[in-house]
Amino acid sequence: MKFRTTLILMAAFLALLAAVLLFESRSRGKKASEEKLVDLSSDDIQKISLKKEDETIVFKKDDKGDWFIVEPLEAKADTYEVNRLAQDFSSLRIDRVIEPEGGDPAKYEIPKKELTLWVKDKEQPVKLFIGMENPLDKTLFAKKEDDPRIVLLASYLKSGLDKTVFDFRQKDVFTFETQEVKNIKLRAKDISWEAQKKEEDWFFLKPVSALARKTRVEDVLRALSSLRAKGFVSEQKQEADLEKHGLKEPEYTVILSFPSENKEMTFSLHKEGDKVYATTSLSPKIIEAESHVLTDIEKKVEDLREKQVVAFNTWEAAKVDVKKADVALVVVKGKDDKWFFESPDKGEADRSKVETFIRKIEGLEASEFIDLPAGLEEYGLAPPQGEVTIWTKRDETEKHVQVLVGRQDEEKKQVVVKNPRLDYLFRVDSSFLNEIPAKAEDWKPAPPEDKKEDKKKEEKK
Repeated sequence: MKFRTTLILMAAFLALLAAVLLFESRSRGKKASEEKLVDLSSDDIQKISLKKEDETIVFKKDDKGDWFIVEPLEAKADTYEVNRLAQDFSSLRIDRVIEPEGGDPAKYEIPKKELTLWVKDKEQPVKLFIGMENPLDKTLFAKKEDDPRIVLLASYLKSGLDKTVFDFRQKDVFTFETQEVKNIKLRAKDISWEAQKKEEDWFFLKPVSALARKTRVEDVLRALSSLRAKGFVSEQKQEADLEKHGLKEPEYTVILSFPSENKEMTFSLHKEGDKVYATTSLSPKIIEAESHVLTDIEKKVEDLREKQVVAFNTWEAAKVDVKKADVALVVVKGKDDKWFFESPDKGEADRSKVETFIRKIEGLEASEFIDLPAGLEEYGLAPPQGEVTIWTKRDETEKHVQVLVGRQDEEKKQVVVKNPRLDYLFRVDSSFLNEIPAKAEDWKPAPPEDKKEDKKKEEKK
């Protein structure tokens, strides 16, 4: 019986293949790739129904042009994916006409799928019936409701027709405007911190009062705002759902404050095996989230602190004031990016030496923080051993940064410095001290003969 069944199936396949080959032969010269089965503007499509063997998905567009799923559930759709479906089928080219006068749709398994497009200002929708794949080239047999012809459509259309409800759903369901967040409270296992935004900078309030690295804090916010669902666990969460997925007492909690909107948003996340579950106080949904979000949340305060002593860009520096021991000099940038002494006397300064020094100041980073120093005298900062002030200019905006230099530890090759904006101190590499001139002449250009000697030495090297 099995052998006989195999023969019957093989015969059916060969008959179908022969029919397809015959149709292919008949349709030579009838290639209609420039002819359209549907010719609409995708912008005019207001509603789409995609009916498949196991489900029907219905989309509706709102006044803003965003798409929503209204069947089999109500949810925000991925507007890009639905627009792509609308574009593919609103301007639909015929690959080949198989039955010009019409035929039996059942031979081509029409309709396996049914796509209906409702168009603005038109009473009747456009309805398309999609059948089986052509075994020769994976094109699709299809028919339009008011057109007798049976045609072949391009194979790439299959991917859109095969998408599931989940594929069409918006995955980033907890989005928010990151720039509107002004306060963050984060608890993650053994990590706990709070930070507040002041103007353009982020400052830790707990467990230490310190400047945060802005980009690192923004990484946390971006990770939460762009959190994408790998699956939807609950559409309308209940206490039992929170309990089941570890979100009643979550491992990770992040509270975000939006003062301009007078609201707070609490993220709750829990890791169970290789899965991460997430919800927020402003959403009824629980999702299975992408696990990489925990990479940013689990960073410790010391990894998020700003290690740079002062933040500025060397190329924006316009003026430098250096005071140390008996040295007090000021240089300013003139035309053609040349540097000139403002004091103690006029004249051109050595551009290379000045900018090397500026880069050293820009690159100062903490090897250690001294939080809550008992007194500045202990560190040689009352008064400081030296002061460096750098003015910067971007467009018409002028700012300045300052570094106060304290006592040097020659054995460790470190020096304590202070940014007057901050309450704590930094231990940094002391090599930048070598670039501070002992006298104004040290920053003056070398005489021409000295430059020649220096060039010869470089050539010998």
